[in-house]
Amino acid sequence: IRNDTKRKDEKGNEIQLKAGDIVQNSMVVPGRWWRVPQTIDTINPTAAHPEDYSLKSRYAKTMRTDNSTWGDVPADNNLLAHRDENMTCFACHSSWVTSCFGCHLSMTANRKMPNRHNEGGNSRNFTTYNYQVLRDDIFMLGRDGTVTGNRIAPVRSSSAVLVSSQNQNREWIYSQQQTVSAEGYSGQTFNTHVPHTVRGKETKTCSDCHVAKANDNNAWMAQVLLQGTNFVNFMGRFVYVAAEHSLEAVVATERNEPQAVFGSTLHKVAFPRNYQNFISRGRQLKEFYEHKGNPRVLQVQLRGEYAYVAAGEGGLRVYDVAQIDQKGFSERIVTAPVSRFGQKFWVKTKYATAVAAPSTLAVDPARWRMTTDGRMVSPDEARRLPAAQLLNEEQPIHPLYAYLYVADKYEGLIVVNAATLLDGDPLNNYLKRQLDPAKYPNGAFNPDGGFLVGGGPPPPRLTGANNITIAGTHAYITTDHALVIVSIDDPLNPKVVRYIPFKHPRAIAIQFRYGFVVDADGLKVIDVTEPARARVIEGARVPLSDAHDIYVARTYAYVANGKEGVAIIDVKNPEQPRLDQTYNAGGKLNDTHQVKVAMTNASLFGYVADGRNGLRILQLTSPETMPTYAGFSPRPQPQLIATFKTKGEALAVSKGLDRDRAVDESGNQIAVFGRRGARPFTSAEMQRVLRTNGGQGEYFSVSDEPATEPRAAQGSAPSRLLLGLAFGFGILAVGYRGFRRTKAP
Repeated sequence: IRNDTKRKDEKGNEIQLKAGDIVQNSMVVPGRWWRVPQTIDTINPTAAHPEDYSLKSRYAKTMRTDNSTWGDVPADNNLLAHRDENMTCFACHSSWVTSCFGCHLSMTANRKMPNRHNEGGNSRNFTTYNYQVLRDDIFMLGRDGTVTGNRIAPVRSSSAVLVSSQNQNREWIYSQQQTVSAEGYSGQTFNTHVPHTVRGKETKTCSDCHVAKANDNNAWMAQVLLQGTNFVNFMGRFVYVAAEHSLEAVVATERNEPQAVFGSTLHKVAFPRNYQNFISRGRQLKEFYEHKGNPRVLQVQLRGEYAYVAAGEGGLRVYDVAQIDQKGFSERIVTAPVSRFGQKFWVKTKYATAVAAPSTLAVDPARWRMTTDGRMVSPDEARRLPAAQLLNEEQPIHPLYAYLYVADKYEGLIVVNAATLLDGDPLNNYLKRQLDPAKYPNGAFNPDGGFLVGGGPPPPRLTGANNITIAGTHAYITTDHALVIVSIDDPLNPKVVRYIPFKHPRAIAIQFRYGFVVDADGLKVIDVTEPARARVIEGARVPLSDAHDIYVARTYAYVANGKEGVAIIDVKNPEQPRLDQTYNAGGKLNDTHQVKVAMTNASLFGYVADGRNGLRILQLTSPETMPTYAGFSPRPQPQLIATFKTKGEALAVSKGLDRDRAVDESGNQIAVFGRRGARPFTSAEMQRVLRTNGGQGEYFSVSDEPATEPRAAQGSAPSRLLLGLAFGFGILAVGYRGFRRTKAP
């Protein structure tokens, strides 16, 4: 608008417009138009259009890196917390974002089907594409691609496929396998994304991206920073159970899509006849495959084509399960597909109690990389080069992902190189201890120094190790008497960084800034914001009588509470945990040892190792029975839907595939991003979200309402921030008007 004027809108109302106003006319509806608000007006109460002023807009756009000063625009843009050159406008101005946490790409050979593209004709291979977990209850942030300036932007999960293939003999030559990118990252793909939900008012708030003053968004922050929440994990057709004297793979779903879990509400809707047959036989699972012969099977973790087992006196055992769904194989779980002279898939230890892969994602840190000048460089050299010199501009994969970490009751921590299982070379699969025996006796890490027992000499710190969890560059090991935090930043030179006594601790789960420990007293919480300074949160505890293990999925902790069943604990505020409910299925769950949680389609399930009772499957949420099933963390309503009687006591269940985890707690990328140069936040960038002054100051928390008065404007000219945001918000306003009749689900 060149001069002050009055103009009528489509309803005949007369609007006063001023010189300099920007008006956009609708391309869809004749006569419809709107004035585009400018960001500079939203933060200035004395601007030409005071009706555009918003206190919250001013609060967000002028907040400085000290997390207290706001109100005006400083001469130095670097003092602003949300400057335009560092983050996209739609990082905040988005209402909701869709994410597809995994799809099934299943190919069937020798099946005549028309080609689906323009070439015409028929194909002899039919590929179905079945999205499984599609949700809009999440929000994630990362760095955008190079061509768009590597600015902070929303991230979504996409093209995160699992692949299956059936040959002409109807043999599944591979089933629900992960993919690995050329650079070695997991194929559970993420990408930065411009959501089609741009809004001027339905925006993100301060506590959507920073720790809230109420401290009730710990799980949400884990999701925002792409560390995963253990909620949308993929269990798949087979559930792997450590059944004391055997490893058992139990079929838990239908084969056809949608892969309904037997006995679930989806099973009833999609496969009514099969559902009725299943109910008529007492909800008993029948199909399974097993491998016997170990002294004990205490713990199992599936990753890709291999199952890692802690086998007590049998040490570490690795099983090839690539052919688990292949009817052409009589033995579907094998120690090795060749003789012991061709491979060695075990490592002897005195008594292996637990094994941890640093990720359930298939990450290969041994891949060579190509540089921009066409050279192929080793992983070690690639780690020393800037990302811009690597052809795909991807970050290095931390070397700790090359190893398995075994907790041994007598020997402590044993490190085993497992990267050879991913490199495609069948001639180097001879597993062995990797720690230097000249520095670590017997190649095991068990340093001296603990606490005095009965006045005697202190035992080695890791003696009595019974469980292990990896989070970032730290291993959290529970022993008979303490939690020991070990740095594995240099995996071949581990070191103890923290030692916290507990009363017979049994397990720990890590979520963002907190660790949840179960011991003889019940659940206790520790602050692990800085692992080397981890501390017990006084008063943050829930008494439990027989806690064995713990699994945290978003805002609920699931504790295997022995004879009491499953204790479900609300940990939305980790420093104020409370028992939400105890579930024992009318007394049927009475020997619980471990719980794992995973999602199939729109429902959440719990998989329980129930000791002498075998494997139990619980449906925790369902769209048919719960109107709140689609929320970020719906309150579970558990129902026992299926049982499998193992031949020995069911002691553990393999964790499902992490589908929402792209980076670890130390800022190491593990999943591929779909745009050149795009990535999750590094450790230093995560610190900027948590601490003032560029990640160097104090830890801070935020409120969504201003807690202090605004700083008076100093009369400085608008900075590049406002010029950029003025244009950006103009675009947002256009988007908002264009979508104003579209409601978020």
